[in-house]
Amino acid sequence: MAKFFKVFHIINVISVRGDAHLKTLFRQDLIDLVDGAAIFSAGGGGSPEEGYKIVEGLSSQGIPVKMVDPSELPEDARVVNFACVGATTSVGYDPEAAVKTLRVLEEYVGFRAFATIPVELGGFNTLAAVDVAARCDLPIVDADGAGRSVPEVHLKVYTIDDIPLAPMCVADVHAKNIVIVKATSDAKAAERIARILAAEWGHSAYTARRILTAEQVRTSPIQRSLSKAMRIGKILRETDNPLEHVLKETGGFKLFEGVVASVQKETKEGFTFVNVIMKGADGFAGEVFEFKAKNEVLIAYKNGKLSAIAPDIITPVDPATCKCVTAEKIVKGEKLTILGLPAPDKWRTKKGLELWKDVLQRSGIYETYVPIEKLAL
Repeated sequence: MAKFFKVFHIINVISVRGDAHLKTLFRQDLIDLVDGAAIFSAGGGGSPEEGYKIVEGLSSQGIPVKMVDPSELPEDARVVNFACVGATTSVGYDPEAAVKTLRVLEEYVGFRAFATIPVELGGFNTLAAVDVAARCDLPIVDADGAGRSVPEVHLKVYTIDDIPLAPMCVADVHAKNIVIVKATSDAKAAERIARILAAEWGHSAYTARRILTAEQVRTSPIQRSLSKAMRIGKILRETDNPLEHVLKETGGFKLFEGVVASVQKETKEGFTFVNVIMKGADGFAGEVFEFKAKNEVLIAYKNGKLSAIAPDIITPVDPATCKCVTAEKIVKGEKLTILGLPAPDKWRTKKGLELWKDVLQRSGIYETYVPIEKLAL
């Protein structure tokens, strides 16, 4: 079977669904997707280890994974966003329940989805959308709703474009409890509903939501982000100095390297809150670095001064492999490198920054946004 995957990966299998050309993603592509998406996760997006489990489940069961470019979608296509919601310490995954969540939404709206699309880039959450698509014999769209991981349901680029979040189906991790949200006053109200349900159900839930037209898929989400993530994953796998190559590919910066001196964690209200203080090592000896996460890392300081702030992406990684270490997994004494990556341009618009300002201030962060490339000078 390994030889089968290898041969067909080389010739880059393309199939057709209606008028759309679909690319087959094989096991190594999906592993690269886990690792690459996690680089953009800001230490959130769920554990990559859970993403690997999804890959192994699809591979062992022989379930094919297809990806469609946004430009290939038929004009009458409807695409559903799928994701898990809740605290990053409480990630659980039941593929049958995840599929049921999508099917219940389809039953409510009265039509089948042409494809699913991830709401964000993250080592687990991106793969959850891939898994549901594959198990429903649907393609996954080569795009996502944020270009990074984000802490709240409404915090997607779709909100910038005034695309409604509802109707939305919310289910617990075994789909024993399922709620259909027909409409909400605004996207933030949908966040509160999903978050409260997730908190009630053990800090984790599935959501199928934000049904997009083909035109909306081509214009609103971050385009071809899954392909970009897979390129990053391949860099991590193949290069001798992955950190250097990742920073070159992303236009990012090495913000800090050192040892975790203290870490505080708390799970409440459907979020995982993490505060970390690091002492510098190597070229950062004698310096102090602090960052704060609400599922995702939102802000970082070096020697008491602002080093990076969301929507720019602040991701802790292993210094040897450059693979993401999610915030909830960080332990005292661990050596980390901190990456800072520029946010997608859409987040740097006036409306994008207003959305982030609201989230930051409700998280107790009141600093003004400064682009990471200016802070890194």
